[in-house]
Amino acid sequence: MGFDRHSHLFHLRNFSYFSFFSDLHQPYDVVSTIVETLAISTVFLVSLAANAAAAALVTWERRALANKTILTLNLFVADLLFVSTIPVIVAARWTVSWTLGHNTCHTLLYVICMSGCVTITTLACISVERVQAVLQLQAVPTLNSRMVTGAVIFIWAFSALTTLPLSLFFTVTEVYVHEQEHLHICTLMWPDTAGEIVWSVTFSALCFFLPGLVIMISYCKILQIAKSYRQRFQTQHRRPTVGGPVEYMISRQDMRLFRTLLVLVLSFFIMWSPIFIITFFILARNFLGYLYVSSTVFFWVVTFTLANSALNPILYSVCQFKSHWRRLCCGSAVVPLRGETFGAPRKQQIHP
Repeated sequence: MGFDRHSHLFHLRNFSYFSFFSDLHQPYDVVSTIVETLAISTVFLVSLAANAAAAALVTWERRALANKTILTLNLFVADLLFVSTIPVIVAARWTVSWTLGHNTCHTLLYVICMSGCVTITTLACISVERVQAVLQLQAVPTLNSRMVTGAVIFIWAFSALTTLPLSLFFTVTEVYVHEQEHLHICTLMWPDTAGEIVWSVTFSALCFFLPGLVIMISYCKILQIAKSYRQRFQTQHRRPTVGGPVEYMISRQDMRLFRTLLVLVLSFFIMWSPIFIITFFILARNFLGYLYVSSTVFFWVVTFTLANSALNPILYSVCQFKSHWRRLCCGSAVVPLRGETFGAPRKQQIHP
């Protein structure tokens, strides 16, 4: 009798567990699963191609700026790690019941959240480096190789540690469907609710809001510096020439990179915010019985977030390497001759 009572309580507890990628509440629909597979597979293929092309383009173009290249490449590595979870997600949607083992269950959401934390922390690190470069009027990164290596190691270690509870507490458990069928789901089973709340708030603050605040402060500082340069230029009524004020030339270059990184940051926050919001909904459903979140909604939110990994390298390449894309599309590019000065008659040279 004691065993039956314990089983009944365990059965009731399972109703509060969220199934994430296993949809147990609706009849299996092959058409919907095919649509889901096509959508997320498209994101996977585009992301692989875009990140590989962007990484090759950055490495080839920025050979002299090795330190900044490492930080930029770190973004592409995080994106590739993120989309590496897509085959597992597809398998989970097709099998419904979790058949991929405990190790895969421990790893899936851990990798998703860790890669997101690496991305936003790297963007914050780049924004701080750019502020230092602008303040010191340097067109090259202010970080040396040792500092960049340490920063990359810190970013990955910090992200791995802050998301570690997801690996520890995600596990495979058995649930009852329609009082008859027994299925397995990969779900998050915290030892206590208070720990889940504390971690969710702490993780959001450390890996989302704090890096976002650093980025906002850094870019506001860059805008302030650019505004002061523009006012100084208008006051002195001078135009930049070769050998003239260096700050105008550097400011122009840094502003282009600033606009590129700003686009990346905005796309990150727009496309990652839904997954944070739905995570809090999943947490709240344990306290609000009327709140319902389906695994199908969760799947499409994750797919939308995964699309950011395909969008990032495309935006970066288009914003930073417009001339290269014109060369690829048009077969030639028009560039000024070396030694040309501002205000001198323009001569053009055609490169095939």
